[in-house]
Amino acid sequence: MNSSVALDVFFSRNNLRALAAPGLIIAILAMMVLPLPPFALDLFFTFNIALAVMVLLVAMYAQRPLDFSIFPTVLLVTTLLRLSLNVASTRVVLLQGHTGPDAAGKVIESFGHFLVGGNYTVGIVVFIILTVINFVVITKGAGRIAEVSARFTLDAMPGKQMAIDADLNAGLIGEDDARRRRKEVAQEADFYGAMDGASKFVRGDAVAGILILVINILGGLIVGILQHDMEAAQAAKNYTLLTIGDGLVAQIPALIISTAAGLVVTRVGDGEGDIGQQFIGQVFGNPPVMVLTAGILGVLGLIPGMPHFAFLLLAALIGSLAWWTFDRKRKLEPLVTAPVAPAQETLEASWADVAPVDVLGLEVGYRLIPLVDKGQDGELLKRIRGLRKKFAQEVGFLSAPVHIRDNLELKPNAYRLALKGVEAGVGEAYPGMFLAINPGRVSGTLNGAQTKDPAFGLPATWIDAGQRDQAHTMGYTVVDAGTVIATHLNHIILSHAAELLGRQETQQLLDHLAKDAPKLIEDLVPKLLPLATVQRVLQNLLEEGVSIRDMRTIIDVLAEYAPRNQDPLELTAQVRIALGRAIVQQLYPGSADMQVMALEPSLERLLGQAVQGSGGDASAIEPGLADTLLRETAAAAQRQEDVGLPAVLLVPGQLRWLLSRFLRRAWPALKVLANGEVPESKTIRVTTVIGAKT
Repeated sequence: MNSSVALDVFFSRNNLRALAAPGLIIAILAMMVLPLPPFALDLFFTFNIALAVMVLLVAMYAQRPLDFSIFPTVLLVTTLLRLSLNVASTRVVLLQGHTGPDAAGKVIESFGHFLVGGNYTVGIVVFIILTVINFVVITKGAGRIAEVSARFTLDAMPGKQMAIDADLNAGLIGEDDARRRRKEVAQEADFYGAMDGASKFVRGDAVAGILILVINILGGLIVGILQHDMEAAQAAKNYTLLTIGDGLVAQIPALIISTAAGLVVTRVGDGEGDIGQQFIGQVFGNPPVMVLTAGILGVLGLIPGMPHFAFLLLAALIGSLAWWTFDRKRKLEPLVTAPVAPAQETLEASWADVAPVDVLGLEVGYRLIPLVDKGQDGELLKRIRGLRKKFAQEVGFLSAPVHIRDNLELKPNAYRLALKGVEAGVGEAYPGMFLAINPGRVSGTLNGAQTKDPAFGLPATWIDAGQRDQAHTMGYTVVDAGTVIATHLNHIILSHAAELLGRQETQQLLDHLAKDAPKLIEDLVPKLLPLATVQRVLQNLLEEGVSIRDMRTIIDVLAEYAPRNQDPLELTAQVRIALGRAIVQQLYPGSADMQVMALEPSLERLLGQAVQGSGGDASAIEPGLADTLLRETAAAAQRQEDVGLPAVLLVPGQLRWLLSRFLRRAWPALKVLANGEVPESKTIRVTTVIGAKT
């Protein structure tokens, strides 16, 4: 019983599939050692031809090179199969060649007689021509393309990885998509590298075919004349025809496999149909080109001495195809008719005419409509949904939906981002083109329309699809038109997160938290604090880029301090202290040291006196001192960022809110932390003292 179960498990479908490849390799190696009868040779040669045709068809129907990623291994296996068949057939030809032309099987006989007419001189010429085509033209070209593709793919890997990271950080893709795209980038580099090496197998096979041909002919003559007492002419005819048939039956599959390799490595595109569809669409899909071709053939056909029938027949066929293609395209074009607006009676104004202002709005020119059209599966719609989801996960609340509409007053490729009806950002995007953004360390310039990244103002260039790999290689971050708009929108949402948190969003956030902690929310709002105060505290946090995901901690702190203090600024300061570990972790991830800027002690005292005397109003700072403080802070922040450190200023708690609002005009990215917000586990290192005498 146990042995029966073991056999069933061993011969299960998965195990048999796993044993297929090792079994094939062992069979191929065995053919080099064990003698095969002519019938077995016929079967194996037929299988070799069928396998070559299958590989060619798979290569033609693959939409991307990675769809046939096993091809380098297939190339090695098929080459080894052909060589083993050459060895097996050579053994049979030399042992049995004296018996007649069918000594090595019917397949070799057919190739030796039918294809070359039984003339071994013609056979040798045809064999050499096929070998030269395979070795010099197809294999050498495919190998060169694979070599160049492997080099450029490896050079472009850093840029592609940066583009993936940029999409991930902008919320355009998830972690799983990013992991999959990184894997595809690595597989692409491995594939072209393997193809570069695998092409050497085919070139070696072509050289081996020529050597085997010469050796078989010489060996056959020696065996026939010396061992079987055959006449030289008869021995030359028998062994040469058998050798030619053997060589042709191996070289034709080799030529097919080499063609498949060339089709795979020369493929340009990313999942836009197979090779046949692209060939028909791009070569025979342009009626003006076909009309000109038909005209040229017609003129050549009218020249005296030319084969009139062939030229005029092809001219008529191509002209008919051009007319049919043009007529088909004309019928498929949508008929655009302007709708006639029905006459309507003028009605009295009503409250229905008062349209609410959209919290977030996106207006696009007419050429960008396909990006946001649900009927055309607009890619930008999916990215905006992913962007809102990522914002909710990272910031801590769900922003208002983005209301999208077309605006014919905009330029065709322009778009406008609006926040509560007010323009918050504008830009242009070109579908079908790519924006190559210069992150500051590129190795060259690109041909294209010079512009700036609309989200961050970095220098950029609009390029066509053919320059994308070159831009990656030079170190540019390359994104498509949809990504440009989505990144700009994401930047606007993050920059104005505090404005997006209205009274309604605050109530929805508390209702969501009340599902898990109803008593906590009930004791706070409205018993201890009104909803407006809670909203103001959360907005204060968001204005300085602090996430409100940890709402439980925020509510706990508010519930603790609300009975003693109702001031939103004081409550915000206490909440920031409780969130100090998260705030510092965001600025210094994975580091125990905090390299910060600080104020000179006498300057701290002077600012402290100004705060106490004015109740926290920045206008109480003496103008000369304010100007100096802004200038020195900006210079210190620039030095921090130049060495790769965040611009962080550490100050006493009573100065934090004042300086954060005041210094933001000098350096928007500056973060001002209070001493009490720094966890005890962190080591503080002061890199710059602002206000120190130099």
